[in-house]
Amino acid sequence: MTQLELAFAEIQKLSPAEQNEFVTWILEELHSEKRWATLFAKSSDMLTQLADEALAEHKTKKTQPLDPETL
Repeated sequence: MTQLELAFAEIQKLSPAEQNEFVTWILEELHSEKRWATLFAKSSDMLTQLADEALAEHKTKKTQPLDPETL
């Protein structure tokens, strides 16, 4: 028996209301993961650009050391 089949067997032991709650939760989680993956993939170019800008500023001495005591 696969892990998925075991999970379905356990879910079938729940009441119909609990099954609906579980399905709602798992679908929301799956969609959330897809949204995060999409957003992260879209932000990759922007993050690269920001990192390049920060490195360029650092190389031209336009940055200052960070002092956690003054934050």
